[in-house]
Amino acid sequence: MPTRAPQQRRRRRPTASGVLLSKELITETALRLIGEHGPEALSVRRLGAALGCDPSALYRYFRNTDDLLLAIADRIIGDAMAGFVPGPDWVASLREMAMRVRAGYLAHPRAAAMASYRVTRRENEFRAVETGVGLLLSAGFAPARAVRLYLAFIDTVLSHAALDAACQALPREQREADEQAWTEAYQALDPAAYPALTSVREELRSMADSSFEEAVDLLLVALAARAPGHAET
Repeated sequence: MPTRAPQQRRRRRPTASGVLLSKELITETALRLIGEHGPEALSVRRLGAALGCDPSALYRYFRNTDDLLLAIADRIIGDAMAGFVPGPDWVASLREMAMRVRAGYLAHPRAAAMASYRVTRRENEFRAVETGVGLLLSAGFAPARAVRLYLAFIDTVLSHAALDAACQALPREQREADEQAWTEAYQALDPAAYPALTSVREELRSMADSSFEEAVDLLLVALAARAPGHAET
């Protein structure tokens, strides 16, 4: 009688499609399915079909779909922060960190809304928080202050990045209609009813653009002004 293969070896047998399952492959496939079909694609049934395996096999790698969602969120963080090395200027480094987060979300706009408000408690998030808090400590902030200011910074960055990603994820017709509102509907407002908007009518066209960088820069100016040793001018 043949002996049973060790459990780990059994888990690494190829699926019906000839692939070897792993946490990385499952996460990558889930991210692709969400990008193609939206958040509703995050199910073991769809994943099993895409990977050519029995859906129950996925529970060897993730406890449930929420566990997988946290892995997806951490994967986005990891991709965004890959290769990032903070420089001597803590403000510039935080700004680059913010731009990377936004780029990561725009690369996966349909997954961003699901991921932005979760705490992944995984390695990529640990490293990102370590980096952000470390930058604020290097600026001279006391530990408690550094933690709270990092929270304000990253919450602003994540929420604004998720907003931009959600706009990008809209169907093209809806996105274009929203953008055209600033060049059409707002341009046709009654001056008597909307004198302030009429006075800035041409400038309103820029409302179709993201304000992410302006918001980040305002926050960073405020952080720099509160740094120990900052000279008031």
